[in-house]
Amino acid sequence: MSPAPSGRGVAILGAGMIGDVHRRAAILAGAEVVGVLASSPQRSKQVAAAWGVAAYQDLAEVLADDRVDVVHVCTPNATHAPFAEAALRAGKHVICEKPLGISTAEAERMTAAAAGSGLVASVPFVYRYHPVVREIRARWQAGEFGAWNLLHGSYLQDWMLSPDASSWRVDPELGGPSRAFADIGSHWCDLVQWVSGETFTDVLAELSIVVPTRPAAAGPTFAGPTEVAGDRVEVRTEDSAALLLRTAAGVLGSATISQVAAGRKNRLWFELDGALGSAVFDQEEPERIWLGGVDGNRILVRDPEHGSPEQRRLSKLPAGHAQGYAQCFEAFVADTYAAIDGGSPEGLPTFEDGLRSARLVDAVLRSAHNGSWTKV
Repeated sequence: MSPAPSGRGVAILGAGMIGDVHRRAAILAGAEVVGVLASSPQRSKQVAAAWGVAAYQDLAEVLADDRVDVVHVCTPNATHAPFAEAALRAGKHVICEKPLGISTAEAERMTAAAAGSGLVASVPFVYRYHPVVREIRARWQAGEFGAWNLLHGSYLQDWMLSPDASSWRVDPELGGPSRAFADIGSHWCDLVQWVSGETFTDVLAELSIVVPTRPAAAGPTFAGPTEVAGDRVEVRTEDSAALLLRTAAGVLGSATISQVAAGRKNRLWFELDGALGSAVFDQEEPERIWLGGVDGNRILVRDPEHGSPEQRRLSKLPAGHAQGYAQCFEAFVADTYAAIDGGSPEGLPTFEDGLRSARLVDAVLRSAHNGSWTKV
């Protein structure tokens, strides 16, 4: 294939909702999406026509395309390791959806491959990119909250509430042995660790399956309610998880994770309680944070004219004009491309962060099985 006319060439693997999010963010970051590989040649052609790009027949064709500088892996979890590793071997930078693989061994192998390649390999823990999240982190770094006393919160969704809702994520062969925690609990843990500067080293976990059977279905490639009829299969991945956590510094934490919490669409919420003050963030109210103190509480609203440098950098709209998830994703992709160009953007989540998450998922599963505190 001929070289891309201009800019950075990108291939998208996966054509579901999240693949389209990647495509939009790539374009806004100045890249050219040159092609897409979907679940079948027919699906690839259909999506390629809608996007105005090339349709790839298979992964080999993607990797042989000299126009492609970056491969975005947005496919079901079981394909992450083989796709990302092949892209790295072909000399392509990689953005890979989490989890990196469906086992710690896969994640370790992928991380080693990325480190040995000298290429940029990032993971979309994009909630780090809320401007007010950066503000909390900057205030912690400045000592505003003092030493942490407690880290707690939840990540709640309801897209699997119906007994007839299903997805490829339910199948451990495609999605891995953990569902709710690996899918959304991993986001909560990454965010809280990054903002607080703490590292979770021990976990006591309980898992719950409240819908014992669901329809067998391929389902969507991103979390979204899909009710299907047909043969039902045993559910082997958790609907909910409850965790107690300890950090390397001995700080206690707790988290409740669920994909069956009625009315909760995407509520990632955390509170960090320190010796001098507390901070609260709610992803569904992403323009403000609550700052608590013994002498009174404050609501701080995102404002590009005030606050920390990172809060200002990521505030792309004037105060009062709501930013949200889409802008987080766009900033993450732009920072990945900046790293490819030799920059060192603050807070860019890499395969190292993905590996840390995979080890935490493994510890949660082991703890739930053994019924005891478990080292990460």
